[in-house]
Amino acid sequence: MSNNTDAMLTFTEIGEEHLLDVLDIYNYYVLNTTVSFHTEPLSLSEMQHSLLNGDTRFKSFAILQNGKMQGYVLITRHKNKQAYDSSGEISVYLKPDCTGKGIGQSALHFIEKKAAELKFHVLVATVCSENEPSRQLFRKNGYEQSAYFKEIGSKFGRRLDIASYQKIIGNQVSIT
Repeated sequence: MSNNTDAMLTFTEIGEEHLLDVLDIYNYYVLNTTVSFHTEPLSLSEMQHSLLNGDTRFKSFAILQNGKMQGYVLITRHKNKQAYDSSGEISVYLKPDCTGKGIGQSALHFIEKKAAELKFHVLVATVCSENEPSRQLFRKNGYEQSAYFKEIGSKFGRRLDIASYQKIIGNQVSIT
């Protein structure tokens, strides 16, 4: 991607004003793809609860190009146990017509930098095995496949596999 495209992209923390766009993007993937393992569309209140949960470490950001929503990127809790607090799960969702333009890679670089600032040590991405563009994005950016689960989900009458990718972004290990 050219630096010109990078310059046009901005990332802003998701607020109430972004929720309808985010909901439309996510529900597209719910209804039409195996990118999401939800099988029913989320409601606005479910999306609000998911993204605006008040946790200062786990953040969601709108991806804007010339002020227009292109997608969103987020860090969520990997596991709900204290020993995992230095790990975060990341996801990138783009409008369908925004894929393949380098926006995902810019979003990934942004969220890695943000995660480092927030003192995360490891980032994890879980991807349906059918989603080859996302798998390539993570591999291309230094993520290693760390797990593969066969037939763990079911959608559209098919059994689906997932692959987990991880990247160590921090060198200091804080053990408490």
